Amino acid sequence: MSKETKELDMTYLIVLPSLLLRMLHNQVWISLARFQNARSKHRIVDKSIEFEQVDRERNWDDQIIFNGILFYLGYFYVPGATNLPVWRTDGALLMALLHMGPVEFLYYWFHRALHHHFLYSRYHSHHHASVVTEPITSVIHPFAEHVVYFLLFSIPMLTTIVTGRASILALLAYVAYIDLMNNMGHCNFELVPKWLFTVFPPLKYLMYTPSFHSLHHTQFQTTYSLFMPFYDYIYSTMDKSSDDLYERSLKGKEEVPDVVHLTHLTTLQSIYHLRIGFASLASKPYNSKMPILLMWPVAWISMLLTWIYSSSFTVERNGFKKIKMQTWAIPRFKFHYGLPNERDAINDLIEKAILEAEDKGVKVLTLGLLNQANELNGNGELYLHKYPKLRLRIVDGSSLAAAVVLNSIPLETKKVVLCGNLSKVAYRVASVLCQRRVEVWKHFLQIASHHL
Repeated sequence: MSKETKELDMTYLIVLPSLLLRMLHNQVWISLARFQNARSKHRIVDKSIEFEQVDRERNWDDQIIFNGILFYLGYFYVPGATNLPVWRTDGALLMALLHMGPVEFLYYWFHRALHHHFLYSRYHSHHHASVVTEPITSVIHPFAEHVVYFLLFSIPMLTTIVTGRASILALLAYVAYIDLMNNMGHCNFELVPKWLFTVFPPLKYLMYTPSFHSLHHTQFQTTYSLFMPFYDYIYSTMDKSSDDLYERSLKGKEEVPDVVHLTHLTTLQSIYHLRIGFASLASKPYNSKMPILLMWPVAWISMLLTWIYSSSFTVERNGFKKIKMQTWAIPRFKFHYGLPNERDAINDLIEKAILEAEDKGVKVLTLGLLNQANELNGNGELYLHKYPKLRLRIVDGSSLAAAVVLNSIPLETKKVVLCGNLSKVAYRVASVLCQRRVEVWKHFLQIASHHL
């Protein structure tokens, strides 16, 4: 910053912005993949991601910082790495050829060697602990593997630098290509359209798909290629079910959840704490920190998009043994519920979500806190009166709380003493206990008589 303009070297200045751009690129893929895995029918491995995996993969940006340090060292110590031109076509073509040749070839055999039991148990098993992959699974490796991968990917970059054919844009494009293919191959939903391979059939040897690489994480002993599968075809390590899995993933399979929790957005900044946001924030109690406050413009854009969006959307999906659950969000924030002119629109959104769940065959729909407000829809009773023949069971928070209390009381119980303030939960608990012919004592005798 202290140098004259003519002394500035764009090659040096571009390193830090390129690292920040890589982090943004990865985060976009993380959010996109989690959103699509929650709602898309094109999932490849139909399982939920465990919390242990999320914790294990939270350090995905370490490799970006590590690469940045090596880029700076290369700038200072590699001859010809300074004052690079913005673009050179011959250098870009040379990098592409070097990647298709030495990089893909060496990676294939190194990757195959990592699956030997000696190296696999000591190194590569860390990466394969994630059977249900996320984009960032691609960079979760032991440090020694990171070193080898960087050396492999540096072959095209160093060659063009040493031969005087390197350019800033070509180097940035090559790193972006690596990140793009890594993220895409591990996103766990199929997004590569079939017409691409129909228009250009050789593409199947030059570009893998998410379903192709997913087989490597489920079968382990097949599909060792980096991004270009032609070496798997050459050395007969291609998984025979690859084409079939690709077709099935493209066709997709609609999931019918047993339970839907219909919630809503809270503050503008709460979007960053969702599963599609930042794991480092979602793993801690919610608060508004300065870095998040600086992202208010993005939050306002998200608010405008949700305001325009006229339907609930799937936030996440979970499995509890044999029960499948999805969380749907009404595209309105907490402050919308306090606006009188928004109540009809919110009720329409809730009603639309209930009818959608009914059509899908959902068994139970639970209403989130503000979606069950008495002044809004009478704890959901509005929809029960409007659609008396619903097969879907609609429950609110008080029903769930009452059910938890009742299920904690053994069936053989004859007498129960309830203490506490009057509430909807207390009334419901006392009513059901009386129906069971249980004696309800002390403060809640009047509650039982009121219901009976």
